[in-house]
Amino acid sequence: METVKQIFTEYENANNFKASMGTKGLYEQSRINERFFIGDQWYGANCGNDRPLVRHNIIRRIGDYKISFLLSGENRIKYSAAGVFTTNEKKREISALKKRLALRELEGVEALDRENENSLMLSALSQYADTVSGRVGFSALLEQVLRNAFVSGTGLLYTYWDTDADTGLYTKSTGSRIKGEIACQALKIENVCFGDPYCENISDQPYIIIASHMNAQEVIIRARRFGAGATILARIENSAVNGKILVLTRLHKENIDGETHILATQVCRGGVIRNLWDTRLHRYPLAKFSWDRRGECPYGESEVTYLIPNQIALNRMITANVWSGMANGMPIMLVNGDTVTGEITNDPGQIIKIYGSNEDVSNAVKYISPPDFADKFQGTVDSLIKNTLNQSGANEAALGEMEANNATAIQRLNTAAMLPLTAMRKRYHAFLEEVALIWADFWMTQYKNRELEIVDENGI
Repeated sequence: METVKQIFTEYENANNFKASMGTKGLYEQSRINERFFIGDQWYGANCGNDRPLVRHNIIRRIGDYKISFLLSGENRIKYSAAGVFTTNEKKREISALKKRLALRELEGVEALDRENENSLMLSALSQYADTVSGRVGFSALLEQVLRNAFVSGTGLLYTYWDTDADTGLYTKSTGSRIKGEIACQALKIENVCFGDPYCENISDQPYIIIASHMNAQEVIIRARRFGAGATILARIENSAVNGKILVLTRLHKENIDGETHILATQVCRGGVIRNLWDTRLHRYPLAKFSWDRRGECPYGESEVTYLIPNQIALNRMITANVWSGMANGMPIMLVNGDTVTGEITNDPGQIIKIYGSNEDVSNAVKYISPPDFADKFQGTVDSLIKNTLNQSGANEAALGEMEANNATAIQRLNTAAMLPLTAMRKRYHAFLEEVALIWADFWMTQYKNRELEIVDENGI
């Protein structure tokens, strides 16, 4: 139980650090940012429900634009190596080699020189990355990672080994089905803790803890599979809350025979689910994308946090404008109850019976004229929207809302709007490169002598 206590202490210390970040802490700020992103922007305002509370969601507009901008680039994984040059002639040679392999013409392939062997392997891995991308739903995962990064500052893609995955392949020797394949999951930063909160790079972290809430029965089955006894199983079962158990997976680096290996332990409050094991990986299986850097810190900064004041001001101003229009269009009616005894419905064409003298008639019904709204108010609203979008790099040209009167000028404005996103795109490409290296690490350490199923011009 000492291992369990140590890991939970590390987890709680990391949670305390994240809760102390900024004015509201990472957890509370992320919850607020999420509400503003999806449009729940009057939460807790206590403004009642008798009047419309207007929203003009510029936060969502900016986020969707920037996420789409990053996803619109090249998201395919392609492998290369120093000293291996891919000329057009080399591409034709490799294409011919792959065709022979597809036809099972293996004679001479095993005796390839180093250059052709490397070129063939790099080409095969690049195409196999396409196969894996389709199987794990890579495009949807990338969108989720970027969305998480926009809302909370950090997006994470976790790659793990699914021992039960059926590959559809068979071993050559026994003909048995091959099981085990990589799987991917987009994680929220709220569920990941870094051992050193003042170290930005994941590769330099002393350890990483991944938290997840799993079904109690699933945890018990897993613990039993890895040798947990009856006492531990009972403790694990008793630690469940509403059928769920908080599971912590701790990853750390260790030198084994001169090589860096990633070791892992999995625990819950009831005990150890799986004792320390060697994943055989050489790098942490987590790729991180920070929306904006926060100095020497692994936790990124969210743009939403600093857009919220503008969003609140904009919503209040537009709501006040709408209320003013409603008051002018449907002003408050004053009725003298002594002379008007019937029910007032305010329906068009209603006949109101009034009893009394002519003076009583003239004073029976009056409307209260609301104060005139400032003519410049709408201009202030428009200016706030425009300035917020411009400062976020989402001007009219970038959003495609400018009239195409001068195509050259629009192109220049669009290019200028994209310049601030250049650094973000470079961070995104570094994130994709890390994913590619993690996948290659899994293939080299977990696949052993397994064939790779790829699809190219020769078929499967």
